[in-house]
Amino acid sequence: MLITNGTLVTLGAENRVIENGAVYVEGDRIAAIGTTKSLISKYPISERLDARGQIVMPGHIVAHTHFYGAFARGMRLPPGPPPKNFPEILQQLWWKIDRALTLDDCKYSALVCLVDAIRNGTTTLIDHHASPNAIDGSLDAIAEAVDEAGLRACLCYEVTDRNGPAGAKAGIRENVRFIKKTAGERGSRVVGERIRASFGVHASFTVSDKTLDQCRDAMAGLDAGYHIHVAEDISDEDDSLQKYRLRVGERLEECGVFGPRTIAGHCVHVDAGEIEVLRRTKTNVAHNPRSNMNNAVGVADVLGMMRRGVNVGLGNDGFTNNQFAEMKTAYLLHKSHRRDPRVMGADQVLQMAYANNAKIARAFWKRPLGELSVGAAADIILLDYAPFTPLSAGNFPWHLIFGMDGTHVTHTICAGKLLMKDRNLLELDEEMIARHAKERAVAVWKRVKQ
Repeated sequence: MLITNGTLVTLGAENRVIENGAVYVEGDRIAAIGTTKSLISKYPISERLDARGQIVMPGHIVAHTHFYGAFARGMRLPPGPPPKNFPEILQQLWWKIDRALTLDDCKYSALVCLVDAIRNGTTTLIDHHASPNAIDGSLDAIAEAVDEAGLRACLCYEVTDRNGPAGAKAGIRENVRFIKKTAGERGSRVVGERIRASFGVHASFTVSDKTLDQCRDAMAGLDAGYHIHVAEDISDEDDSLQKYRLRVGERLEECGVFGPRTIAGHCVHVDAGEIEVLRRTKTNVAHNPRSNMNNAVGVADVLGMMRRGVNVGLGNDGFTNNQFAEMKTAYLLHKSHRRDPRVMGADQVLQMAYANNAKIARAFWKRPLGELSVGAAADIILLDYAPFTPLSAGNFPWHLIFGMDGTHVTHTICAGKLLMKDRNLLELDEEMIARHAKERAVAVWKRVKQ
């Protein structure tokens, strides 16, 4: 496929804006980039997609999300005082929803999130799943949804002690099984090149040393890293200090969890010593500003971590997959928190959302993502954004923050396959998914109340 007549925003190391540009896609990779005239001459008989002057740029990457939380939308909490802190939010909301999920619920909660992703130009998602009463096969159910959607995703199951030793062992078993499956069955329809796996753990405060030792033993010989929440709330640090006389980051390093393929979600309450641990172990951090604001857990020292050399990417923690909204929130949150308009520039937000997220994703896919370059994954989006001021590689971040949004996305391509054209989904039946999801949500809400 040859995409012609676009304003190319390549990002990546070259970071160019190419007027009247073109991208030639061969299979699931980008084979050539240049002007429309030059590539039409080079590939005269290729199938063409006319961008009609629209912005052509890489698809978004989400470094941390939760498909399983989709059915929380619109749900009222049981009568009584509303949760006043993060532990109560978990107990009254999330730990009731995840226990209410069946395997079909897991699939449809993923599907509605994937529809949202395609519509908003998100092509790669790193998910962290929980369904304590439907553990075995839950990652297969989500993988089926990802396969049907045509997107790219890395999946894991969160290991936790909150459902007893049997639940922890089942979570470990599901992670190991799926990691081996993605490594050995990539030629199959469901577990193809677009689906990867990591080893999920919930958080320090819900896993004992014994369980972490079992996770480490299970990881022996597996080509994977961990995906875990770290110091999202101060209660995580308090728990670790009380039980183990170590801060969360110190404990997880000691237990062998941290490393260059590990994703540490949130890191809101890590101190300078823990930031040094993250830097030294080359552990990746996923910042989730909308979720942190919603749960009132605090503001992560993202700028401090980045200055010290920690790779900080951008997730959404299960909020909408409109990463434009997540980027805008990150841009504003840190200015407001620091009372300083100079902090968290649009260029730093873009670095998190693209370069840093691409570094995280490359650990799973072993190829460039988040950029338009020869050899990179053909994950491409088109936006009908017509700037009324000059647009260049240097000022693009500010166009993105102040002008662009998910509503501008008209086409979404992942691994060279067109998934949305002129805002019409080509692979998923959005109406059918919404209808079935609503039926499943009613049942989930009923089980939550019970």
